[in-house]
Order: sequence, then structure tokens, then C-alpha cells
Amino acid sequence: MLEHGGRLRLAALQFGIALPQWLDLSTGIAPYGWALPDIPASAWQRLPETEDGLEAAARDYYGCSTLLPVAGSQAAIQALPRLRRKSIVGMLPLAYAEHAAAWRRHGHKLLSFSEASINRALNRLDVLVLINPNNPTGRLIEPEQLLAWHSRLAERGGWLVVDEAFIDCTPEQSLARFSHLPGLIVLRSFGKFFGMAGVRLGFVLAQQHLLQNLAEMLGPWPISGPTRVVATALLKDVSGQSAQRQRLLSDSQRLADLLAAQGLPALGGCPLFQWVATERAPQLYEYMANQGILLRHFEQPESLRFGLPAGESGWQRLCTALEAFNESLG
Repeated sequence: MLEHGGRLRLAALQFGIALPQWLDLSTGIAPYGWALPDIPASAWQRLPETEDGLEAAARDYYGCSTLLPVAGSQAAIQALPRLRRKSIVGMLPLAYAEHAAAWRRHGHKLLSFSEASINRALNRLDVLVLINPNNPTGRLIEPEQLLAWHSRLAERGGWLVVDEAFIDCTPEQSLARFSHLPGLIVLRSFGKFFGMAGVRLGFVLAQQHLLQNLAEMLGPWPISGPTRVVATALLKDVSGQSAQRQRLLSDSQRLADLLAAQGLPALGGCPLFQWVATERAPQLYEYMANQGILLRHFEQPESLRFGLPAGESGWQRLCTALEAFNESLG
């Protein structure tokens, strides 16, 4: 199993700090949501049914014609490599590691290269996998460039897989509206923007025949009844989405400003996190963890991803800890 953020219980054991005392900034999940709808007893008692409005609400929200709900976008990441014959798959070296692990696990050949090298490498590829915005760098590639790469791949039966887990605050940058095109597969995460990672819900946007094959592979009832009720309501809540988007954009800028003021300017980021590359990353990670603040540490390159605090006490705690770390350096 690969390492991920959010392993708060493990951190509590490692650093000897009780679970309620932690400030978890190790994930790119919105730290706040909104009021949840009532869940009728039937959602718990009956098998889920696809005619309940979830798919229609999701199509409206994403602006696409066809999609498939899955148990978190992770389910699609693990399943998609099983839908292709052995292929040559390209991706960036610093990206969400589950993609590479899934394609490698099923016998595909992986090539790693920089974004600047994609144009040259594309003729060798059957599949190009990108996270947009990228995790953890936050790098966002413009739709026009993505569509140009897709066109070259699709001409010879290739795929462009775009993981848009962090794009909800900038929907104009999404390829969702183009997901009907052959060879284009867009993955969306419900839990990150809506702050509900625990419901384990994501969506695959693609041509219908690919979605049918994926649905048969994953089997019936991948999404629980209560999850379908909650997600349908939130996907329809346009005013709530607007408020969430504005707050995330504002808090992300606040976080970037705070880090810069403490000598840690972000090299990248998006509305759900900021990414800082620094040789002091291991020391800062350990120092913050000993203060009960959990960050996400990456080793290649040495860097840290900072998520957003949920409230003012968290913001003050983060600022105080960063100031104390700088003072400890002399």
C-alpha cells in the first residue's frame, strides 16, 4: 500500500499525541462542508437504485452527457488498466502515485518524463495519464493543450486519462464537457471539494461503451444508498457550491501568503493545498508533527504539501508553529 495523507491515527501513535489534539493539514480535502440532508430510512434498508436522480444531478454539475459513479475515483484508477491490452503509458514523475502503481500492477510499461517532453514522447505512447491540477505541485495544464494531446492519441486508438480531483474551484478548466470524445477519460472526485472524503464517491466521465465495460467490471451497487442521497442533494446545491468555491479560493491565497511570510514561498498549489519545496522539509515535518500538526512530506524532491485549516484557531496554531520553527533555526 502506498503512503497517503490523512493517516492521523498512525501519527498519533508515532508522536504520542492524542487524536483530538491534532491539526490535520496532510490532505487536499476541503476542511469544511455544509448542512447535510436528512437520509430516509429506505436509503439504509433497500438496495441502491440508479433511478434516484444521482446520475442526472452529476451530469448537470459536471456538464457532461455520460458518466459512471464509482466508490471514489480510486476505484476507477485501479480498474482502468484492466480495460486495455498491454500498453505503453506515460505520466509525469511527480504525481499521484496510485496511477503509476495501478498501470504497473497490470503489466503495462510506464514511461516517465517532464511536461516539456510530452510532445516528443507522445508518438511512443498508447496512454497518457495526467492529474490536472497536478498533485502535489498544483500545476494546471490548459484545456487546449490537453485536447491537442488527446487528438494525437485518439487517432491511433490511444487514451488520454485526466484526473481532475482538484479542479472543482476552476470548472472552466475542466475537460468534462469534452468527455464524450473517443479516447478521453475524465476522473472526478466528490469528496475533496465537498469535504466528504468518507463517503467514497467519484465519477468517471467517458464514452458510454467504456462506462458499460467499467460498470460490469466493478459490479452492482458500488455506491451506498445513503451516499447517493447526500451526494444528490449537494450536487444540486448551486448556492452552497458557490460559497464553498469562494471560501476555498480565499483560504488558499491566505495560506500562500502565510507561508511566504514565514520564508516558505509555495512553488505551486491549488485552492485545496499549497506545495512548498525546501531542503528543510524533513526537519519541518518532524517539528510540526511534534506540535500536533500533520503535513504531507514528499522525498523526491524534498517538499511539503500544506492543506487548509478549518477555522481561526487552526490558522493561528499553524502561524505560531511556523514562527517557532524559524526561531529554532537561530
